[in-house]
Amino acid sequence: MGLQHTLRALADPIRRDILNLLKNGKMSAGDISDHFPVTSASISRHLSVLKEADLIRDNREGKFIFYELNTSVLEEIMLWITELKGDLDDDKKE
Repeated sequence: MGLQHTLRALADPIRRDILNLLKNGKMSAGDISDHFPVTSASISRHLSVLKEADLIRDNREGKFIFYELNTSVLEEIMLWITELKGDLDDDKKE
């Protein structure tokens, strides 16, 4: 999968909004769907893409599936961006 797959998942504004919702804690697919003017099937596909990119995890509790952020992948992305920015700052000093 890797960084390219993760960045592709982050490219969609609805998926970024879903991640923002999940930063406040786990939510069911239905609760997530309530925040968007698209079909439940569309939200389900967005959740699948985020899960495939390992940006979210799901846990079944009874008849519901709850989604939550996978912060370790987000931390890896932030580290990469910080390192990239550091290289750019070093170039400016020369």
